[in-house]
Amino acid sequence: MNAEPKTFKYYDLIMAAFVCVLLCSNLIGAAKAAQLTLPVIGTVTFGADLFFFPISYIFGDILTEVYGYGRDRRVVWAGFGALVFSAFMAFVVVQLPPAQNEFMAAYQPHLEAVFGNTWRIVAGSMIAFACGSFANSFVLAKMKIATRGRFLWARVVGSTVVGQLVDTGLFFLIAFSGIWPNEQLVAVIVTQYLFKTIWEAVMYPATAWVVAFLKRAEGVDHYDRGTNFNPFTIKV
Repeated sequence: MNAEPKTFKYYDLIMAAFVCVLLCSNLIGAAKAAQLTLPVIGTVTFGADLFFFPISYIFGDILTEVYGYGRDRRVVWAGFGALVFSAFMAFVVVQLPPAQNEFMAAYQPHLEAVFGNTWRIVAGSMIAFACGSFANSFVLAKMKIATRGRFLWARVVGSTVVGQLVDTGLFFLIAFSGIWPNEQLVAVIVTQYLFKTIWEAVMYPATAWVVAFLKRAEGVDHYDRGTNFNPFTIKV
């Protein structure tokens, strides 16, 4: 099924959804450390994007499994481009002199507090997601060949264990080292990593359903034999 059509019905929609999740996760929720008190476990500290960012990895699994590593790589770079623009826009908006009135006098400090650290969040996200996402896609693609397309559950979970370990550790160290207390930083990294990995395992039935649907609808089931795994190209 590697004789692929030149165009796909759903590829662009998945790309748009991926970019939306990536932007919202990094700009809305990533800077907030939240706490919940859970039965038995006790107080748990985690990043507020915890419930949303793992969706981007689910998209990555789906893209690699159906369309191949090369097309997943293009989607990742599209997300990075959106992050770069959002960081530039945030910098310009924060630096522009505010109008001289009571509302803006109160609003400007809040704007700086929310978006003033955007460059570190974006830098952390870009470096961490580049390493983590490509590691995730690489492991899944290689496991697909090794298993001859069987055991999708093992490929999804196995690639997530590797990709999320790289992504979570790098992101929080780059974005919040020196800002959050070290013990809180370590607690958030551990919580984020465990939850993201468990989330992907729990979401596997939905992932498998979407993968099966897309393979039928698109008429493609890509195997990355002979693929150039260089992350610094957008060629398919």
